[in-house]
Order: sequence, then C-alpha cells, then structure tokens
Amino acid sequence: MTKERQHIDLRSDTCTLPTPEMRQRMAEAEVGDDVYGDDPTIAQLEKYTAELLGKEAALFVVSGTMANQIAIILATRPGDEVIVHKYAHPAHHEAGAVGANAGVNLVFVSGEGGCIDIDEMEGFVRPDAHYLAQTSMLMVENTQNMAGGRVVPVDHMQKLYERAKAHELTVHLDGARIFNASVASGTPVQDFAACADTVSFCLSKGLGAPIGSMLCGSKETIRKARRTRTRLGGAWRQAGMLAAAGLYALETNIGGLAADHRRARVLSEAIEEFGVFSIPHPVDTNIIFMDTVQEGVLGGRELEAALKREGILANAVSPRGVRFVTHLGITDEDIEHTINALGRIIASG
Repeated sequence: MTKERQHIDLRSDTCTLPTPEMRQRMAEAEVGDDVYGDDPTIAQLEKYTAELLGKEAALFVVSGTMANQIAIILATRPGDEVIVHKYAHPAHHEAGAVGANAGVNLVFVSGEGGCIDIDEMEGFVRPDAHYLAQTSMLMVENTQNMAGGRVVPVDHMQKLYERAKAHELTVHLDGARIFNASVASGTPVQDFAACADTVSFCLSKGLGAPIGSMLCGSKETIRKARRTRTRLGGAWRQAGMLAAAGLYALETNIGGLAADHRRARVLSEAIEEFGVFSIPHPVDTNIIFMDTVQEGVLGGRELEAALKREGILANAVSPRGVRFVTHLGITDEDIEHTINALGRIIASG
C-alpha cells in the first residue's frame, strides 16, 4: 500500500482511478454537443469500438446497466421473456430495471461456471401460443461475475447462439468484462462478439476509465438505441472528455489485464494455503470469491471490517463470504500486504 492511499481497494475493478496520462487525454479532448452529433471524440470512440468488436456501429452510454437495458428494450415487448443464467447481472444488480423499464420477465437457467446449460435453455423457449409469454431474447454474460469471473468459452457461446437463432431469439452478450475473457482465454474479442447480435462492455471496470460503457450492434439497432438512450435520460452533451478516457483505456490498458489476473491467482493460492478458507469458483480472471470454512475465523461482514482495519477494502457477499477484485490500481505489494493481513486476522482469532 502506497503512502498516498489510505486503503488498498479490492472491492471492485470499478474503483480504478484515471492515470495522469488518461487525465491529460481528457483535458485535451475536442468536444461538441453529442445530441446534435457534434462531438468528434465520441464519434471517434464509437467508430473505434465498432471496428474493434467487428460490429457495424456502437453507442457510448453511461453504464453497463443502461447498455443492457437498451438491448433488452429493443429486442422485446412488455410481457415477453428473456432467458438468462441464474447469476445474470440484470437479475441481481440492476435495481429491477427489466421490469420497470422493459416490462419483461427473466427466466433463470442453470449451468456450471456461469455457462448456460444449452439443453435447459432450449427447454425454456416458449411455444407459440396466445396464452403463453413470448420468448424473445437470450442474454449471456462473459466473464460471469457471480461465478467468480469465469470465462464462458467461445465454442460454448457459438453453440448457444446457434440454438437461440434456431428459435429466432435475439442474443445479447453482457460483456462487461469481455476483454478479461479475451486476455485470459487467448480468444480474439471479435470471436466472442460474433456470438451475439448486440454486445455491451464497460470502459469503467478493468480498463480503468472513470465512466461509461459501449453498446455494439448493427447500424439499424444502434440507430434505434440512440433514441432509447435519450428516452432513458442518457443523452450526452460535451462528453468528449469522458470518451477520450474510454479511447485511452482501449488503446492502452487491455494488455494490463493479464497482470490483474496474475495477481488474483497469487492471492487465491495464498488464501487456499491458509487452510481456513475455500474458494468456490476457479479463478480465471480478476475476481475471487472466498468463504470462511473454519469455526472461530472471521467471515462475511466481520472479515470485511477486520480487513478495513488493516487498510484493505473488500466486499462481504454472504454471511461467511468475501469478494476480492484485482485491477490496475493494485500492485504486487498490495497483494502481499493483503495476504499478510489475512494471516494476522486468522492468528488473532
């Protein structure tokens, strides 16, 4: 932990801070009124993103939640159903937006490691009957946050896409951390994007931008998405300064995700060596879920509080569980400090 920081922040990769170089790009950005289509830096970001993911067009939005909601609204009508994994982000972390904004139901399917079970998914597609809800969309999340940042393999995504399209479903990829998936698996991000009609990803997680997400798809879809974004209150004005941060993140920070993954593995291996914690999900990328399994050792919110006293911020996720997330603001020294702090907490009883 450096002297400049009060805490080592392992709560989320959304806790990254803009680097001096990113701030410089933001300060120098050319801007205009994006509602009129006059912000050149936003236009540059959207063009760059579309080409990077192999899609026709892209839209800069406030958040991953907004990107997901726009995609759902465009592919459904009120009363429709969207098939998702039981751990899906819209089911747990979007404040009930699918019901409030789109008026649709989520249908939960299972699957190991966040990978939707293909046969189970297909079994939930409704037949065409006037007394049944209409199944309109399949949503896939990659990496899968609540499954411990697991990578959904591209061959599995291809099979899901083929089955979904056989039932005329729209497929949306919630790729909030899709670049983590790409770096960890060695799969080009375009290959993942090809398995979906629309794709969203966050600039403000591991990539380190202060705000923003991207929604990608066909030109017609993104044309409609722009109107929906306005309806949700998400139209920008001179937001080119924020877009400049996103461009810098995409140009500069993707390669650094491998170091985040390495540090997460170092921390997870040390956690397991203590013998009093379990890690329920293999650590593919930058997310670690840890459960306390020995009586007398702190877990959950008590462990969260004890870590904070050691200068470490983490999130309790269950009565015995804590989540750690590495990111570009975390160093090797921070990981070492965290491991030593856990040792002291165990020893203190």
